[in-house]
Amino acid sequence: MLTYQAEKPGRLSDILRRDMKISTGLMNKLKWQGKLLVNGCPQHTDFQVETGDIVQVLLEDVAPQYPAEPGELTILYEDDHLLAVDKPAGMLIHPSRATNTGTLANRVLWYYQSTDQSCAFHPVTRLDRDTFGVVLLAKNPHIHALLQQSDLTKEYRALVYGCPKDDQGEISAPIARRPLPSLLRYVDESGKESLTRYQVLTKEENTAHLALWPITGRTHQLRVHCSFIGCPILGDPQYGNPESNALSQTLGLKTQALCAKKLSFLHPITEKTITITSKMDV
Repeated sequence: MLTYQAEKPGRLSDILRRDMKISTGLMNKLKWQGKLLVNGCPQHTDFQVETGDIVQVLLEDVAPQYPAEPGELTILYEDDHLLAVDKPAGMLIHPSRATNTGTLANRVLWYYQSTDQSCAFHPVTRLDRDTFGVVLLAKNPHIHALLQQSDLTKEYRALVYGCPKDDQGEISAPIARRPLPSLLRYVDESGKESLTRYQVLTKEENTAHLALWPITGRTHQLRVHCSFIGCPILGDPQYGNPESNALSQTLGLKTQALCAKKLSFLHPITEKTITITSKMDV
């Protein structure tokens, strides 16, 4: 359910479009279902709303086909529209055909149910199983759709083997998918345009800490690009080389040293800049 307190008088339709960002199509659908409320009473879109009135939009989510499961959940940000959490390494975002338990979605569903929130799982950002850090979730499909149309600035941290030649720069290299049944990617002229910006934060004899900003959003982009410039992410056997894999084993790394560290975006309702930072790091 979306709730908004009117800051000035106006037609209900104007407040829904202007202040609550409800599309005309969705508004017309909901009005015939009695799901547009003012001060708790169903109203049509031509109803005159006064300052201070409470406008509510009832949105129903389809019940998920997987169970809610208790488990540790690190909440980084929450309001009526959004939830951001820290995903640990080794955890899937969402259930699959192979398994419908033990994922982030199972834990989030449990949290929603235990706090009496009628929300389904709507991930705005997704991470590989072994990548950890910030995951942003919308609490209903309307907010999810708004965020899919917005610009999100993502900053990652990675521990890599070796060090880029320059302390900061760009990696511009097209990424293609390897032939099925492989799920891996590689740099190839036939691939899609891909761009990553980076900055060296610290460097040691054989390793470096990088800040990475994916400008495009290709699958495995950061892992492929770091490997492409000769600095594979440690703990990543799929895109590593013999030297990085040997060092990863020596360091006892079980998963890739890649963290979704920071996420910045305009809130779809308040239009204020929100910055969410992970409590984890590499």
